[in-house]
Amino acid sequence: MTDSVSTYSSRRTFVWVMLAFFAPLLMAFVLYYGIGWHPGKMNNKGELITPAISLPDVALHKPDGTMLDEHWLQHKWTLVYLGDGTCDRFCRDALLTTRNIRMLLGKDSVRVQRAFLFSGSCCEQPYFSTEQSDLIQARLDDVTGQSLLKMFPHSDEALQAQRIYIIDPLGNLMMQYQSGADARDLYADLKKLLSLSHIG
Repeated sequence: MTDSVSTYSSRRTFVWVMLAFFAPLLMAFVLYYGIGWHPGKMNNKGELITPAISLPDVALHKPDGTMLDEHWLQHKWTLVYLGDGTCDRFCRDALLTTRNIRMLLGKDSVRVQRAFLFSGSCCEQPYFSTEQSDLIQARLDDVTGQSLLKMFPHSDEALQAQRIYIIDPLGNLMMQYQSGADARDLYADLKKLLSLSHIG
């Protein structure tokens, strides 16, 4: 009799422990997926790309004809600007914005890289070698480049849209900024991403 009572009591305790453990998880699941309650969303300034677009590892041609390592999008946050290789004033302003933002990050600047992906003739010297010496430059003219370009939102006009994009250290295209976006907004978003991220 005592063993039976003891067994029942142990089972009841076990059930209560399991309920205490799983109830909050079940409630969170119902709130998030059932009614769409998303607490603590990132108060971002740029346009979040949802769902994020997982970009493939691709080896692109650099202006000198050599190839980028196919894993160049991995392990670092990447600020990307797409445009024509002639890089007009708007292009240079955008590249200057990304350069200044990276510099403002201080010790976190090593976690960020910048890239100019272009179509057409590039890149004017000495501007790129002196003013944009840390900039990754790669062509989108060939089949591989075109396949990558098609993965960007509104790819048919992406080269003319003068947008800046953020790609995370896993190669996910996750945020974009329209032409003329406030550099302070981009900086604030990137700073927050770096502070929250345990990758890259």
